[in-house]
This record gives sequence, structure tokens and C-alpha cells, in this order.
Amino acid sequence: MPEGISAENLMNNIMETLSDGFREEKSNSVSSQFNRLFGRQKPVHHILGGGKSADVLLWRNKKISAGVLIGATAVWILFEWLNYNFLSLLCFGLFFLVLGQFIWANASGMLNSSPSQVPRIAVPEELFVNIAKTVSFQVNRGLSFLQDVACGGNVKQFLLVTASLFVAAVISSWCNFLTVLYIGFVGAHTLPVLYEKYEDEVDGFVYNVLGQLQNQYQKLDTGVLRRIPRGSFKGKKHE
Repeated sequence: MPEGISAENLMNNIMETLSDGFREEKSNSVSSQFNRLFGRQKPVHHILGGGKSADVLLWRNKKISAGVLIGATAVWILFEWLNYNFLSLLCFGLFFLVLGQFIWANASGMLNSSPSQVPRIAVPEELFVNIAKTVSFQVNRGLSFLQDVACGGNVKQFLLVTASLFVAAVISSWCNFLTVLYIGFVGAHTLPVLYEKYEDEVDGFVYNVLGQLQNQYQKLDTGVLRRIPRGSFKGKKHE
């Protein structure tokens, strides 16, 4: 051991070095925790609902997730590429259903002494009620949000929403409604699992893009938006 350095000083230097490294690692983990996309602090699975639907979207069971995606792709190919329409597919499905039950009822009577009971097919009423409630709730929620944007006086939010609607209108003009739904379904079925796998890289890229957009917006706000007079959107009180 060199002169002038005691064993006690050497141990103190080692402990200080380890302590500094631990503090640096802790600060990096805390900063990475707060730099999540949209400020989230919960796992992706929990944000998606944490149930079976989240398991399907995150490919927890690859057979079920692949089956759902293949089924949606088959429906899109039937309607978009093969030019089938819903009424023709419905009639074909009912045709095979009636034919299958007819063969079942008559073949079982010829092979057995007593004909077997053909199973009855019925759609539960609660299914349509739940679908109607869900659709109406989401539509009313969307309309309420658009009205709040239009009358809230937040110019930044108003420009963001109108630009998003304009982009959606342009994309919709390139393809039909079914293709837009299929693209949205494929995106919802693939983007969450990709984000869960590469969330650190995606978060860093998105925050860099948002930082650049914020700088551009500040320039636009300083040069143009602050010169626009803002009116009061609140109704006057009647005496």
C-alpha cells in the first residue's frame, strides 16, 4: 500500500464511489420512469384493461391473437378483394346453416331408431343491448369532447383537433370505410405489443419529436396566435 493512504481512507473512497454510482443509477431510473409516453406510470397491460382483451392485443396467447388477426384479414379480403357484399355472405351462411340442420335431422332419423334433437341457435338479447349502450356512450362522449374543444377557448387544442380531423378526412378519401376499419384494427392489434417490447426507444423518439413540435408551436404562438383576439365563450347571465 502506498505511503500516506491508510486502510480507513481506502475504504472511505470505495464506499463513496459505490454511493455515487448508486445515486446516479437511481436518478437515471427515476428519470426514465417519468419520461414515459403521455406521462403513464402503469404497465401497458393495465392501461389496456388488464383482461382478456388486453391479453389478445399484447399477444399473451399467440394462437388466439393470430386467429383474431387472420379472421379480420379474411373478412377484409372477402369484402374488399373478392367484392362480396354483406347480404350475399349472410344468405350463403344461412343457406349452409339450414342445409346442415336438414341433413342432421334426416340422417340421424335414418341411422338411429329415434331422431336426435337438433340444437337450436339463438342470439342473446343482452348482446345487442350491450352493443347499443357501448356505441351510444362512445358517440355521446366524442360529441361532447368536440363541443368542448369548439367552445372552450383553447386555441392549441382546437388547432390540434381540426388538423387531426382534416388528416383523417384525407386518409379516408384514399380508401373506403372497411379498409380504414381494417387498418385501425391491425394497428390496435400490433402497435401495443411492439410498444411494450421497444417502449424505451419509442418514448425517447416521441419525446424528441414532441420537443421539436413544441419549439415550432412556440414560434407560431409568439408570431401569430398571440395577436388573435380571444372572445369570451361564456354565455351572459340574464338578470
